[in-house]
Amino acid sequence: MTATGRGRVEVGGLPIDALTEVEVVDQVRSELRAGRGGWIATPNVDHLRHAARDPRLAELIRSAQISVADGAPVVWAARLSGRPIPARVTGADLLWSLSAAAAADGRSVYLLGGEPGVPERAAAALQLAYPNLKIAGTCSPPRGFELDPAELDKCRDGVISAAPDIVFVGLGFPKQEHIISGFSGLLPKTWWLGCGAALPFAAGDLQRAPGWMRPLGLEWLFRLVHEPRRLFKRYVRDDAPFALVLLTGALMTRLRSHR
Repeated sequence: MTATGRGRVEVGGLPIDALTEVEVVDQVRSELRAGRGGWIATPNVDHLRHAARDPRLAELIRSAQISVADGAPVVWAARLSGRPIPARVTGADLLWSLSAAAAADGRSVYLLGGEPGVPERAAAALQLAYPNLKIAGTCSPPRGFELDPAELDKCRDGVISAAPDIVFVGLGFPKQEHIISGFSGLLPKTWWLGCGAALPFAAGDLQRAPGWMRPLGLEWLFRLVHEPRRLFKRYVRDDAPFALVLLTGALMTRLRSHR
């Protein structure tokens, strides 16, 4: 299955589906009704930067059934290139909209990732918003669990035994994508979302940018102000120059196509 809608656009070497958040949710619901699983990738500038240097990461993201732009510069680059995508679709937003759909359809979700207590608090917040939502389980694996066979098996067995309809994996890129790739084949009817910081956002451990900042592409700035020591290198030193090159390249592609 590949995403439907307005087509798939290449941005910075990665595929982005021209889908709105509502269309993503509708497609997941349709696939669940048909008994088919899959996973949703949410590329941002950091994903593109790493994938540009590592073909294996690019292939990993390409294996997702749905790939949507989590970062505003990804949306801007698509528009500058002349192949626009309708909107930014974030993992933080999909956590809520997919949970709402799961509650309406009588389906279950599983929350994997975050510090101890985070997935439980996020699950409580989701259930407060959607009382009919079924929480199949939660797991906060220890740091480095993916390198410890016993811990990895424990985590995998917990998800498999819960047999949820949707799994939200908030372990950060690219760990969450590798975990999804390794686990998803064992639950072929389940949908998986790599959602980054969505779980601590939902749990209230991290504050998300105000609504007015998000459409302007300023969510990164809000996070940088609140977590400068952790995010300065990534956002300012690494991602900002790459974003500039990405946008410039997209504009040049557009100009060449009009010659």
